[in-house]
Amino acid sequence: MDHQNQAAFRSYVEILLDQLLQHTGRPVLRYRDTDIDGRTLRASIFRHARALETFGIGRGSLVALFAPNCPDALAIHYAANLLGAASMFLPAAASVDDRAALLKRIRPALLVAFAETAHLVPEDVSVRVVHIGTGLASMRLDFRAALQSAAPLPSRARPCDLAMVASSGGSTGVPKASLRSFAAYSAMVGATPAPQRRQLVNGALAYLSQVLVDQTLTGGGTVILRPGFDAADTLATIEAERITDLLLVEPQLFETMDHPDARTRDLSSLRSIVHIGGSAPAVLLRRALARFGPVLTHMYGASEAGLVSALTPSDYLPHPAALESSGRVRNGVDLRLRRADGLLAAPGESGRIEVKSASVAQGYRNQPVDSALKFCGGWCMTGDVGMVDAQGFLHVLGRATEVIDMGGVPFGPAQIEASLCALHQVRYAVAVSNDYPASSKVWNVLVMPWPGLSLNLALCRRAIELNCGRQVAEAVHLMTAPRVPLTEQGKVDRGAIRRLALAVPDDTMPGQEAALGA
Repeated sequence: MDHQNQAAFRSYVEILLDQLLQHTGRPVLRYRDTDIDGRTLRASIFRHARALETFGIGRGSLVALFAPNCPDALAIHYAANLLGAASMFLPAAASVDDRAALLKRIRPALLVAFAETAHLVPEDVSVRVVHIGTGLASMRLDFRAALQSAAPLPSRARPCDLAMVASSGGSTGVPKASLRSFAAYSAMVGATPAPQRRQLVNGALAYLSQVLVDQTLTGGGTVILRPGFDAADTLATIEAERITDLLLVEPQLFETMDHPDARTRDLSSLRSIVHIGGSAPAVLLRRALARFGPVLTHMYGASEAGLVSALTPSDYLPHPAALESSGRVRNGVDLRLRRADGLLAAPGESGRIEVKSASVAQGYRNQPVDSALKFCGGWCMTGDVGMVDAQGFLHVLGRATEVIDMGGVPFGPAQIEASLCALHQVRYAVAVSNDYPASSKVWNVLVMPWPGLSLNLALCRRAIELNCGRQVAEAVHLMTAPRVPLTEQGKVDRGAIRRLALAVPDDTMPGQEAALGA
């Protein structure tokens, strides 16, 4: 990029700071029932930027955070970007080994931990650690920030500098860390003015939550932060705060729509519930629509690929069958499907999904081999299998490792889950691949019954056979439990389901479910 274009470039942080200046007295954040206006957040960003400088942070640095979704965490994220440094919200992986491995992989210049998250910092970590709300005074970033000036600072971000490192879900091991430049990330979060938007963020500041927060603030809206997901609290907050926009991963969507309070709370302010994390069976989406009305939008994508497709009310209201899909490919996204033989799929054929867009990451941090396998010529190999139907809707069958060709027809978790969720006794079902080599089963399937209803696993297997065929029904390892194990981001914990399957014989029969649900 030439010098003239560099001089004309304005990062998203500059646009956000302009918005905060225009709304100095208006709340832009609400945290623990306290309003933070534009003036206060703007001052916090400048103070934290100067405090980060005292620790040597500048262009080319990476600031990593074990952070709750709180105003100081956002201010540090913006402050690092204002200095031309990158930022990354780290996942609170349960395994200390996974957290240590991720830090070793990304090699940040500075690690920020809060009082609520200090326990997540591995022992003997080699990176410099500073704290908020705890720790030695000399290493308290909040203490240093309080001593700094709140006078404006010019942005040092350059279009090609690294701005954002996004963690993958980590449901299959150590999370990967994908990269985006200031130019790419600023394009992602650029938003049309939406001052009436009230975005609820009630979980970890993971990739898409971070994008939605940044979009909302750059668009002049308000973000309501809650410390974590709880269905009753979510419904109460929608009513009390007149929430317009909400993000839920699919297990959270189902828990929220099935909660008794969903029938009594005033949810009329909602205009959009974005749900991610899987291809939900249409029967469950119809149940959600009956509860919330036509406000659901299903997004398919990944931290590496960006958002690929969207299923919106304008799609499924005139075409109810579209609820079986992941929606239409978004404008600006090129999508192709590649067959197992390496050739591109013909219309109507399934294949591995490859996408190309301005939102695709520019690789993984310090992982050249994985980057070469995942990204090629601007294309991202998502690792998922899908097909596009005659109406142009994308159907995601599952991960390539979970989709099996049986008699010339590809079958994956989506079809299995849909077969089970159609049973009136089943509240939710999840299918994941079985990676245990000694087993004859292809998929481990966890079925969650409605409270108070008994569940016959033979009936479940029969439902799969009727919808997918005997070969698929015989290849599933059925289990039942009162709840589905989830990761810290609220997604299905695939590893936990596989570990549970190891403790249960492949020929699980009806009557054993009580032991599994104990």
